[in-house]
Amino acid sequence: MDKHWNAWGRRGAGLGLVAMAAALMGGAAQAQDGFPSPSRQMRIVVPFTAGGSSDVQGRMLADRLSRLWGQPVVVENKPGAGGHLGGKFVVDQPGDGYTLMIGSIGLHAAYGVYGKLAYNPGKDLRVVTVLAEMPHVVVATPSLPVKNLSELTALAKSQPDTVHFGSAGVGSSVHMMGELYKLQSGAPIVHVPYRGSSAALNDLLGGQIQLMFENPPTVLAHVKGGKLKALAVTGKERLAALPDVPTAAESGMKDYVATSWTTVAVSSKVPDAIVKKLNEDIRKIVNTPEFRKGLEEQGMSAVANTLPEADAFVAREKQRWDHVIAEGKISASSN
Repeated sequence: MDKHWNAWGRRGAGLGLVAMAAALMGGAAQAQDGFPSPSRQMRIVVPFTAGGSSDVQGRMLADRLSRLWGQPVVVENKPGAGGHLGGKFVVDQPGDGYTLMIGSIGLHAAYGVYGKLAYNPGKDLRVVTVLAEMPHVVVATPSLPVKNLSELTALAKSQPDTVHFGSAGVGSSVHMMGELYKLQSGAPIVHVPYRGSSAALNDLLGGQIQLMFENPPTVLAHVKGGKLKALAVTGKERLAALPDVPTAAESGMKDYVATSWTTVAVSSKVPDAIVKKLNEDIRKIVNTPEFRKGLEEQGMSAVANTLPEADAFVAREKQRWDHVIAEGKISASSN
């Protein structure tokens, strides 16, 4: 545990009643060096349904942070509006660093699909670090008569608007990967938004929709079990967990290379000193062999970048996805 937080624990018995009351009331009890005390439960908000990739990462991180800090770290799922219900919830919390969030493309880079939100994600949320990134897997129902992306594009063009793809919501990474494919292939497939990937996946498995552009952790077991077939992965290289599945580039779409990514984010009200400490501790955890292996087993690669690196990364990605949104004329009201 960090020396500052250890010191806070040792001094706790001698603190004045005012400071103790502040801690009990949920204020940002702080040591003299400006760091928050690990004196109570912390939480990680996952703005999507349980069982998806963000949820997996949130629970992995919560477990390790709890060990590091010696305090409970709980995960709370708050799905809806492509993650923005959870994002607004985090923004509305006190700026004390006790509420973290697992962010995504939809929350940080593709919120332009919404004409108006109850908050400004770019200003009201602050990225602590980019946690991990991963390619997506283009998966289809076994009954869809295609074996690869070329055949999918041909089928969609010959039967316009008959192939439906599901997503975790408008502007989610799962949605944007599908829109990028539509833009680059010209295939007229139809987007069907859900309130989280789990609901979309259930309909995919049930045959109500035919296609998803999903995160590996969500679909690996179903692909390996034969309930879904994988047509391609969107990364630069094949996925170790699915070595026989070609990349999109190998399938003839050389420019269809994209990854989704997750962040740890907080309200922008959280002071710089606390954000810096969170960045240091989270990077320490993510860079352990144990955590990196856990990510790799789920088809993800650790990032764990510094604050300036995270800011630059998100800015580049926002520019990219803003272009897709503009070219595809994508809006939440039209989906």
